[in-house]
Amino acid sequence: MSDTRRLVDKLWSFCNVLRDDGVSTIEYTEQLTYLLFLKMAHERAIRTIKPEQIVPESCSWQRLLDADGDALELTYKHMLEELARQQGTLGVIFRKAQNRIQDPAKLKRLIVDLIGQENWSATGTDIKGDAYEELLAKGAEDIKSGAGQYFTPRALIDAMVDCVRPEPSDTVVDPACGTGGFLLAAHT
Repeated sequence: MSDTRRLVDKLWSFCNVLRDDGVSTIEYTEQLTYLLFLKMAHERAIRTIKPEQIVPESCSWQRLLDADGDALELTYKHMLEELARQQGTLGVIFRKAQNRIQDPAKLKRLIVDLIGQENWSATGTDIKGDAYEELLAKGAEDIKSGAGQYFTPRALIDAMVDCVRPEPSDTVVDPACGTGGFLLAAHT
């Protein structure tokens, strides 16, 4: 089983657990995005070569790991609010972010068991991008969520880029962009 498939299966199985609590596939994917950002920011802050703190200490991944129960839910809520108030790109990323996972035990499991067990910075861009696309595609196929989103398969993207053979000076236009598959393929 590929790393991407293993990762998608792991993430998707937890989506089914949260659906019973009223969390839609899209809301789950949104929460994953916020939490993965915080986990990868933590990995960047603790790396041995050129560590970089990109989120305030009050919004660190460690704060989520240290909190339990209602305190975890409150901590996560306050972190999202504080991150939304930040200047620049960080504030834009977290603008209007809200915690959709109302069961603190399930939030803890998502943080510790699903996201916390992976070294996300070490996985390649393709693995994260492919996992994200597959998770969104599963959500679009899911009759219960009715997301209605469609994605160009990576193999088709690669074939199209191979045919067009864009040069560094060319403009790549992908109006619906999604996960940026065409831009990534054209860049490599």
